[in-house]
Order: sequence, then C-alpha cells, then structure tokens
Amino acid sequence: MPVEPHQNPVPEAVEAAARIGVFIEQSNGISQSEGMSPFGKVQSVLAKPFMPAVFFLCGVSYDTVTLSRIDRLLDNLVLLLYLALLGALIVLTGRLGVESPPEREQLLTGSPFTRWVWESRPYYPMASQFLLGGLFSAYAIFYSQSATFTGTAIFFALLIVLLVANEFLRDRLSNLRILVGLYAVVCFAFFTFFLPVITGFMNVAIFLIGTVLSLAVTLYLVRLVYRNKPDQSARETFSVTAPAMALITVLVGFYFLNWIPPVPLSLKFGGIYHEVKRTGDQFELSFEKRWYQFWKRSDTTFPADEPIYCFTAVFAPVDLNTTIYHHWHFRPNDTKPFMRADRIPIKISGGRDGGYRAYSFKQGLDPGDWRVDVETEDGRIIGRVAVTVLSRTEEQPRLATVSY
Repeated sequence: MPVEPHQNPVPEAVEAAARIGVFIEQSNGISQSEGMSPFGKVQSVLAKPFMPAVFFLCGVSYDTVTLSRIDRLLDNLVLLLYLALLGALIVLTGRLGVESPPEREQLLTGSPFTRWVWESRPYYPMASQFLLGGLFSAYAIFYSQSATFTGTAIFFALLIVLLVANEFLRDRLSNLRILVGLYAVVCFAFFTFFLPVITGFMNVAIFLIGTVLSLAVTLYLVRLVYRNKPDQSARETFSVTAPAMALITVLVGFYFLNWIPPVPLSLKFGGIYHEVKRTGDQFELSFEKRWYQFWKRSDTTFPADEPIYCFTAVFAPVDLNTTIYHHWHFRPNDTKPFMRADRIPIKISGGRDGGYRAYSFKQGLDPGDWRVDVETEDGRIIGRVAVTVLSRTEEQPRLATVSY
C-alpha cells in the first residue's frame, strides 16, 4: 500500500492558531491585571524605570526642607540610625555571601528570623541604596553650607558625585568591597562634624579621633562578617578593608590640604560697609546704594580714603567656642596674585540661628582688589567677602542701612 507523504499544516491553520494564542495571552493579561491586589499594583508602579529618579528628587527635597541645623539632636539621631542599619545590612550581605545557602527543608523547619533573612536577601541592595542615599543627601546639605568656591569645594563635589552615583549602584551593592568602602566614607563624613558638635572643640585632634573611629567601626563590621571563619578571617578582612583604608587615607590628605569644608561652621552673612553700629540686639550696617540697586545689601566698591568694615555672621553649634579669623588679602590688579595682609582673630560662640556676628575694620587701603577670607584656626575657608577699592570715585550716593 502506498504511503502518503507527511503534509505540513496549511498556512491558514497556522495563522489561526497564532491568533488564538495571542488572544489567550491577552485575555490572561487582562484578567491578571484586573485581579491584581492593591499591593501588587503598587509594586508594578515602583518597578517603573523612572521611579528611582522620582524618589531621588523627593528625598533630596525633603532633606533640604527638614534638615535645618547641623547640631539638631533628632537629625543626628536619624543619621546614626541610618549608619547602624547600613552596618547591619553590610554584615548580613557579607555573612550570606560566605555561607552556603540552606536546603529548602532547613528553611521551612528553621527559625522564622533565619527564613526571613535568606528570603529577603534580594532586597538588600535596594535597602542599602536607600540608606546610602539618605546619608549622602544629608551630608551634601550640611557640607554645602560650609563649602566655598575654593579648595573646600572638592570634598563637597565628591559627596555630590557619590549621591548621584548611588542611584546607579544597585546592581553593585552586593559587592562587599564597594559596600565597605562607601560605609567608611559615610562614617568619616559623619564623625567629621558630629564630634565637634558634641565635644565643643574643633581642631586636628578631634578630626583624627573621628578618623580612627571611622576605621575602627568599619574594621569591626568586616570582622563580624568573617567571624567563626578562621581560614578566611585575616586574609579576607585585609582584602575587603584595603579599599576603605585607602579612601580614608585620601580624605585625611584632603583635610591637611584644607579641602574639606569646615563643618559644623558656616557663613550665614557677610559684607563690606562704611559703618557698623550696634543698636540693642541689632547691628546697623551702612553702605552705598542708589535708588535702582534694590538688590544690594553691602558695598562692592569702596573709596580708598575712608575706614572700611567687614561684617560677618558665622553659625556655630551650641557649646562650640572657637576662634575664627578675618584674613585680609590684596592685589593691585587682576594680573597679580593676591598677597596676604592682616589676619585678625575673632572669638565666637555658638547657638544663634543667624550666626555669631562680628566685624573687623581697616584704614587707608591701597587701590585694587581686596578680599577677606573668613577662616578657621587651621586655615580652612568658611566664606569670602570681596570688594574693589578705588582711588577716585564719583560723587558719593547716599548711604542706606540694613539691620542684621
């Protein structure tokens, strides 16, 4: 009997089957969407690619509004909580990385906490990203208040880079070396301003104590990761902490180069004036102002034959008493570098929202460009006030007064 050859389905049948399959998939999708729980809908929205940028902008905006003073107890307690939670996540991430995952039966019969730790492991990078974002956002706000367009802007720029880069590091935050390195940086940035706030002192010794604390806390976390692992402890501890120690060494170099903003001090107000008088609890500041210069609050040019006042208000935390300096600099024209002139010490005390108010004055300034760097004892710049001194001026306008 002849055998008929195998026949392929007709194209119309293939198309019909495909249409049926597509219809079934679409129907299932509609039914799943309609039957999705409110929590599931929230999860689907959070999975959108633009949501990290939304949370980033909302978080920075929230911190900008709520973080008012660097010595506010509640704000510092929140930052300490973030550091503690981030440290715990790093230990869990490291421990789960060096231990073998348990069998399914062991998870089901084990303690609920152990099961929760292993089942929530995929969410650790997201939690670490959230905590790092909160810390870097707060630091960027605090350090921006003390940074100027000088060398101190370098460390502030580094914080901004880390704040933005954190939004793209989720896939990398399971890497223990990266986590430990970032943790060392956030600890260093915290202790740099927190120790002066709680001790009332601001000097090299306090800074070095903060550096040692940062290294000690970071090293302790890594030792917890490799606890009960004698074959890995020494070798892996050094390997994981080496990048963190290198980062801290670089940041210590930043400090001695005066590249770290002088937190917790910040310049709230500063300007050049013809006269400064105290009236009650206010200072009356006199400066030249024409009717159309509605924006002016201080002098930008000044006659050479009159006494000149530099008035500043520097914020310092409660109980912080230190000495700042009005460091006058001069150059005859913009082709010459600035030369150092007088460095006038001013003792300040903290606590006032508007800053501790003080002024220095000079007489008989040479024509040219002058600036006053408001500095700490170790030479870090808190702020800067500039003015151009003219040998001949036109008829002087009337003086206006501003109170501070």
